[in-house]
Amino acid sequence: MLLPLVIDPAQLFTVLKHSDLIIIDLSAQERYLQGHIPGAIWLNASRLLRGIAPVPNKLPDNEQLSQLFSDGGISENSHVVVYDDQNGALAGRFIWTMHCVGLRNVSFLNGHLPAWIASNLPLEQSANTAQPSSINVSAQPNLLANKNYLLAHIDSADISIWDARSHAEYNGEKVVNAIKGGHIPGAHWLEWTDTLTQQNPPTLASPDVLLAMIIKAGIEPHKTVVTHCQTHRRSGLTYIAALHAGLSDVRCYDGSWFEWGNQNDTPIES
Repeated sequence: MLLPLVIDPAQLFTVLKHSDLIIIDLSAQERYLQGHIPGAIWLNASRLLRGIAPVPNKLPDNEQLSQLFSDGGISENSHVVVYDDQNGALAGRFIWTMHCVGLRNVSFLNGHLPAWIASNLPLEQSANTAQPSSINVSAQPNLLANKNYLLAHIDSADISIWDARSHAEYNGEKVVNAIKGGHIPGAHWLEWTDTLTQQNPPTLASPDVLLAMIIKAGIEPHKTVVTHCQTHRRSGLTYIAALHAGLSDVRCYDGSWFEWGNQNDTPIES
């Protein structure tokens, strides 16, 4: 089964009974139980974080990742479709996490559950339990930009940083869980929700519109684009937006401002 990175509810409905399809719902559990796409498996989105101080929002370790995907019933033969109730931020982070371990057969449901409901497609309330898989994964560094990577590259011309936070966070007027505010030197601001054409249902813009938006913000598509926010939740969506726009070299800074804004050796601009 081959599906593109971004699909709409009608595309998902046509393959709903496919044996290799795994649907992951990252919504709040109570919302999942109120109604979800038939066959969807609920996973706790907090498992996308390592959960270890001092920067708990970093990518989970290999053991945590293997257990997460096993609990979702995901194998190397699966095609995963993922959605959330956070405008795509969690779904985007889940897809980035899969990509980090080389699992590329995954799609983002554009519009999420509201678009499914608006299309008059069926829901179910009963919880689904996956048959655990025996998958064993190992994260590779090519989609990850850590603090040391950024410190080594911010003075070069080979990366372009996409800050997905609010403008008040970007310019330092608002400081969230950090000892200092502002942004990484040279970073360009494009707020994560700007990549949506609407929020009810939350619909990602078309590739052409996204590319024009990215270029207008000063982000240079031909370079390695590094996207981040406060905890790499909002930048989960901008990772998907960048790929949907046709960018081929995209990394995420999982430490994000929670790490950068709390370090003594990290330069800032405001």
